[in-house]
Amino acid sequence: MSTKIIEFDRVVAGYSPSLTILNETTLDAAAGAITLLIGPNGAGKSTVLKTLFGLLTPRAGEIRFEGRRINGRQPRALLADGIAFVPQGRNLFGSLSVRHNLELGGITLPRSLLAQRIEEVLARFPRIRERIDNQASTLSGGEQKQLEVGRALLLRPRVLLIDEPSIGLSPRLVQDVMTLLRTLADAGTTVLMVEQNVRTALKYANRALVLEMGRLALDRPASELLHDPDLNRLFLGGHAGTAASVQ
Repeated sequence: MSTKIIEFDRVVAGYSPSLTILNETTLDAAAGAITLLIGPNGAGKSTVLKTLFGLLTPRAGEIRFEGRRINGRQPRALLADGIAFVPQGRNLFGSLSVRHNLELGGITLPRSLLAQRIEEVLARFPRIRERIDNQASTLSGGEQKQLEVGRALLLRPRVLLIDEPSIGLSPRLVQDVMTLLRTLADAGTTVLMVEQNVRTALKYANRALVLEMGRLALDRPASELLHDPDLNRLFLGGHAGTAASVQ
């Protein structure tokens, strides 16, 4: 049986007391697997990642990492624990070089180790190596996403949270990013991903969790859900009880 590395137990969270997004959300992610969060806009997918990474504080419930409660821990502490987050959109220092962006991503590492880790990232992303002294703002969308992922990998996270990695990428680059995430998972990194390009993401994921109104509506192997004729309805939203009945 797969080991649960991340667990949400009846978590309540939101952006203000009057705006609750997660409504006693209960879910988990298995170690060394890609778990895909899908559902309609506002279902709570990105909020799960932000709450897990300490950007939002749960108002109730418990979040556990390797069985240990991590409610209220700050992002810096979670990074040290081995959890990294690649948010949606572009999150680079555009006026700084590619090299300086990487160095900032590994600022907690000893200088000698940082140089080694940067070399590992550049070996994985040859195009980033070619642009190492360019300003990050001059990179294409695909190159910027590679840099963001590479920067997150500097700390060799055990858990990688990634939100909408395909935004702004060509179909070929989407395949490249998904292949990279699959390679990382096969090597032991746990990936928890939110992705609107559902059919493509399901081809690479191990498991899919469908959220609806801040609650888990469906938990299925990704390969099964990919061929489910009700996939579009589940993604766009429907009654949670109806969604669960298609298991």
